[in-house]
Amino acid sequence: MKFLCDVHISYKLVRFFRTHGIETIHVNELPDQWFTKDKAISQLADQEGYTVITKDLDFKNTHFLKKTPARLIRVALGNISNQVLMDIFEENLPLFESHVEDEVCFIEILATHINIVKL
Repeated sequence: MKFLCDVHISYKLVRFFRTHGIETIHVNELPDQWFTKDKAISQLADQEGYTVITKDLDFKNTHFLKKTPARLIRVALGNISNQVLMDIFEENLPLFESHVEDEVCFIEILATHINIVKL
């Protein structure tokens, strides 16, 4: 399991994953940092086997229309604390892990539930 966190995902979540032994990079660690285009993020994720974690609806659209990034977790919770987000990931790590190893997966974290779409 490997994650690539988009610009609006906190470094605290990146550190959380790393302390759990999960290979994780943040967009700001890439050469173009926050200027990295979504297309480049998707290409890197697909080439290197990362699952993109984002709040950006554009990634959801390209996932379903263009099949890239192949693996995507979209956080659709509005403004929540980093701790709440980390708690959600910690509680659901086994669930996420069982799906992000698939060739293609879409997971959307909503306020009322977690939506998992298998294509």
